[in-house]
Amino acid sequence: MIINLPYSALRAFEAVVRHTSFSTAAAELGVSQSAVSQHVKALEEWLGQDLLMRGARQSMPTREGEQLAQAISEGLGRISNVCEAIRDRHRDAQTVTISCLPGFAFTWLFPRLLRFDLAHPHLSISIATDTGQRPFSGLNADIGIRYGLGNNPGYHVERLMEERLFPVCAPSMLEGENALRSVVDLANFTLLQDENLDFGMSNPTWDFWAREVGATLPSNLRTRRLGQSNMVVQAAIEGLGVALGREPLVIDALCDGRLVRPFPEVTKSPLSYWLVRRRETDDGGKVAEFLSWIHSEVQAQPDIPDPACVLN
Repeated sequence: MIINLPYSALRAFEAVVRHTSFSTAAAELGVSQSAVSQHVKALEEWLGQDLLMRGARQSMPTREGEQLAQAISEGLGRISNVCEAIRDRHRDAQTVTISCLPGFAFTWLFPRLLRFDLAHPHLSISIATDTGQRPFSGLNADIGIRYGLGNNPGYHVERLMEERLFPVCAPSMLEGENALRSVVDLANFTLLQDENLDFGMSNPTWDFWAREVGATLPSNLRTRRLGQSNMVVQAAIEGLGVALGREPLVIDALCDGRLVRPFPEVTKSPLSYWLVRRRETDDGGKVAEFLSWIHSEVQAQPDIPDPACVLN
């Protein structure tokens, strides 16, 4: 049988012994020093035994006090560990962890997550950004969003969305005497490129776009390579150059006018975005809710706006 223990007094006493100080124990517990002193005194009276040798600067436990403090520490520590484990399991059941590339997270996923939160208040999303250089393992995420050809053997893979390729730039580049009006004019601007694309002949590069649409790029073009796709998009918004827009990453900036399409030519990218998860992942519950939501977001994504040359 467990007797009716004075838990508040036991906790206060353990803190005093651990810190050898009433004042420091009081600060940790968020109560007054007088309250801690009263708790310890009540515990000693309840036990009929002195537990502390009180000093001007330090309060040291008696032999019995040291034994009790150690038992409290071990017992409360064990209780704390069990409670934390229970809370972690509860949080895991209500958290969907997504692994994806930083560029996709910043430019496409993050702006849409508020809608998920509003529609699914009982769930939360945790984003683990990943360079994508290593295969999705599924150890630290429920779902991976990967960019490429969909090569993830041993996992359940489904296409999330395709993408189209087209040049984009800041609206200011279409104005003035040296305005960007044709592919030939690219010779007067810097081409922005993502240096982390590693798909060989399938890379969605400027050369790929030109080849597919039948355009001829000027020779000796100035280029600037950036380490992440979101940096390429932001550099284009800031007017630092002309980027080859990858549809999902630039659609929001096109729709709100931060970017424009200088040319009408568009081609389909050889690469897509894929949802990847372990075959044994439960397709119900939180995973099903997220998958349904993200597919609906893709379906609701607007079409790319007309090129500026048509609007003008």
